[in-house]
Amino acid sequence: MTSFVHVEQPTQHPGVARIGRAVSALHDIGREFDGNRGAATLLLAAIVSALLVVANQVVDTWSEGHLLAAWIVMWTLAFAALALLAAPARRAATALRAYWAEAAVARRQAREDRRLWEVALSDARVMADLSRAMSADASRDLRAYY
Repeated sequence: MTSFVHVEQPTQHPGVARIGRAVSALHDIGREFDGNRGAATLLLAAIVSALLVVANQVVDTWSEGHLLAAWIVMWTLAFAALALLAAPARRAATALRAYWAEAAVARRQAREDRRLWEVALSDARVMADLSRAMSADASRDLRAYY
């Protein structure tokens, strides 16, 4: 008598599936991360820390009788700075990140142009292509003046 056994085996290892889900979850977290908010928070913390250091130096010069009032004034200043400087710090961080990204693109473009020019100096065909492209741009610019 012949009998067949059909055992259902998983096609994927459970550990591999779990790691895949973890990696995709980390990827989703990374995509949702807003770098501008983090940079603005760090910038704001630095500004408020500097203000608190200055306020602490002022408090140290006062006599003992006014110490509680000085601490109240210092912490009021700290919370007011947090409230008033949050939006400008976020804008500054956003502008700084945009400038950094533009500078990176410009550096990459300059590096690629330098490599193309080095290739063009050693290969006459590439130099001819560049010359043709530059003369076409020049003639197009001249047509704009007529």
